[in-house]
Amino acid sequence: MHQTIVLYQSHYGSTKRYAQWIAKALSCPACESKKFPAQDLAGYDTVVFGGGLYAGGVNGVKFIRRNWKLLSDKRVVLFTCGLADPDNLKNAANIRDSLSRALSEEILNRLRLFHLRGDMDYSRLSFTHRSMMAMLRKMLLKKEGDGSLSPEDRMLLDTYGKSLDFTDEKTIQPLVDFIQSSHP
Repeated sequence: MHQTIVLYQSHYGSTKRYAQWIAKALSCPACESKKFPAQDLAGYDTVVFGGGLYAGGVNGVKFIRRNWKLLSDKRVVLFTCGLADPDNLKNAANIRDSLSRALSEEILNRLRLFHLRGDMDYSRLSFTHRSMMAMLRKMLLKKEGDGSLSPEDRMLLDTYGKSLDFTDEKTIQPLVDFIQSSHP
């Protein structure tokens, strides 16, 4: 029997929700990466790691980089969680590009990557994240003036200051299927 664990770092809760759904589907534990002793990785042959997307980076991806020696002989699956539509090839490329700045080519080539959509409640955002969203809004308003808004940009403008929720338990199925059908 293969031992699997789901680790995650979640700022507002979407990534944690996905981690719990994945762990339930795989009948394995889920744990916040900050609370997980790296030496305990030895007991697992499959590690699923989830992190939220923030300003072009993946929350908690340092855990993978810092512990790669312990992870390099395991099957590592990374899922990101953010507002960007992962079915949009440009978004997927941007996420991969961001990861290439945070992880070595060796690590990127060894892990399996999945993107899931999260949620955002403006009323719960930290001052820093609210400020970043305000700057993004200003940038999008300039794009609106020259007619170069994408549908996703339009959605962000239209929902500015409100709550959005794209989380969907069904979207974990490709990740679950991958883990259940492959072996390290």
